[in-house]
Amino acid sequence: MPASPSPLAVAESPYEADRACALTAYFDGLDQGVVAIDGRGRVVVETAPARAILGGLGCPSTLGTPVRSLLRVFAKASGTASGTGWRDVFWMLRHIRNEGSAAIREITVGDRIVAVRIRPMPEGWTVALKDVTATRAHEASSAELARLDPLTGLANRLMLRERLGDSLDRLARYGEPCAVLLIDLDRFKPINDTLGHAVGDALLVKVADRLRSAVRGIDTVARIGGDEFVVIQAGAGRMEDVTVLARRLVDLVGRTYIIDGQLLTIGASLGAALAPKDGTEADRLLKHADLALYRAKLDGRGTFRFFEPEMDVRMQTRRRLELDMRQALARREFVLHYQPQLNLANQSLTGCEALLRWKHPERGTIPPAEFIPLAEEVGLIVPIGEWVVRQACRDAALWPSSVTVAVNVSPAQFKSGRLVEMIVSALAASGLPASRLELEITEGVLLQNNEHTLETLHRLRTLGVRVSMDDFGTGYSSLSYLRSFPFDKIKIDRSFVKDLATAPDGDAIIRAIAGLGRSLGMTTVAEGVETEEQMRRIRAEGCTDVQGYLISRPVPLEELMRLLPQTPQDRLSMPGAAR
Repeated sequence: MPASPSPLAVAESPYEADRACALTAYFDGLDQGVVAIDGRGRVVVETAPARAILGGLGCPSTLGTPVRSLLRVFAKASGTASGTGWRDVFWMLRHIRNEGSAAIREITVGDRIVAVRIRPMPEGWTVALKDVTATRAHEASSAELARLDPLTGLANRLMLRERLGDSLDRLARYGEPCAVLLIDLDRFKPINDTLGHAVGDALLVKVADRLRSAVRGIDTVARIGGDEFVVIQAGAGRMEDVTVLARRLVDLVGRTYIIDGQLLTIGASLGAALAPKDGTEADRLLKHADLALYRAKLDGRGTFRFFEPEMDVRMQTRRRLELDMRQALARREFVLHYQPQLNLANQSLTGCEALLRWKHPERGTIPPAEFIPLAEEVGLIVPIGEWVVRQACRDAALWPSSVTVAVNVSPAQFKSGRLVEMIVSALAASGLPASRLELEITEGVLLQNNEHTLETLHRLRTLGVRVSMDDFGTGYSSLSYLRSFPFDKIKIDRSFVKDLATAPDGDAIIRAIAGLGRSLGMTTVAEGVETEEQMRRIRAEGCTDVQGYLISRPVPLEELMRLLPQTPQDRLSMPGAAR
């Protein structure tokens, strides 16, 4: 019995022609083009979407065409002599014939991308065609956007990693060096907080434009955080080249900006690491650039530093110190010392300033200048500051009622939002009257959020807590803050006291501050008094109180208790008290 004709056989009779037409009508309804090829390699079905796709590739109607002839047309359409892309189709046809399985590929012909899926039939094949040019272009665009910072259009972390990886590959293959420059904006946060995020965003866009303008096309500029940027300098074979770029970037960022009619000034700190000298791995280079950036900030900001191996050693020491400090509270390693303040009019002790000390079990006493900045940086100053307030209140409750205790309060404690509640709790737990607690703040407290800070200060004054301005005269807005809040005390910075012996205008400055305090009804305390001559001149210029080594060094509570007056009439029994 003869075999029944294949549905894909060439239509050699009206019946077969009807079947072919029916198949074509069916396939025309699909969302992709379909070409059917019979067992002899001839095209027997071609749907309208297929004709549109093939026509767009420069191929005429193919019905009845041998597939080999079709491939030659495709090769010609691809624009290459060998027709490499569409020879892949021929390979797939052979694969199907030999393996009897489906095959899927995307093939580029000219400027088009066509997805081709070939499936075996009992006596032939079906070829599904779909033009995916627009889809792939959209995907490529989306992938590119996913690698860009949406605000500035610079590379983001993902693209930075890719570009840095490419640079390190060129280093490994061709010995081409590169440099990583990490940039952090100085004074950006106050602008963003006070003028709003819209102004901050506009400023970041202008910074990005300046950074982009300062580099070559082969370099990469990325934004990796709020106000953090990275530049990959390609082919940075000499440190001089990196130095020139680093200086240019710091200078450009530090120039004045005009945003919404406002003149704004920020700065930039920059850390640089060079490959291969400072590392040949991305993470290592970024880490070393970060260490150099940290050094630039410590050295005053607005400058740049190159990575040096000892930076890593210092950072490891710093990390160990941080870990130890996180456990110091629980281990009760912190202690308070107290430095008395002497009233010049009646030679009596009026108060004591609480000063934090850290007795490390292995390193001994660690100076506050070494661990306080670190505590502020890593966020430990708030719990440590709370302990200081509570302990100082407990200690002062043991003193005569005429003696106050002063505690320094950091900007971070004001920002925490629970300073008032914490102080109320500390006073209640110790039984110390609010009038005997004095909080010393610096200009940095008032700079961060003036309105919120002033509100907090007024709440504290309502409780009866006294407030003094520490380091008066060292900030540019000290006088304006005296007008915005009625401080109880002004503490004249020790630098002015030290200058009494050398600066010709030293006496005039002390006199002016003392007169200002007197007119505003505020106590004036001169800090850092160490000599008889300083004491004499400070007394002559009208200061009400003094504090310094001439009166007493900071001492532990036990020693202070022996120095405190036992009755209100007692005078301070220590060197300098009778002068």
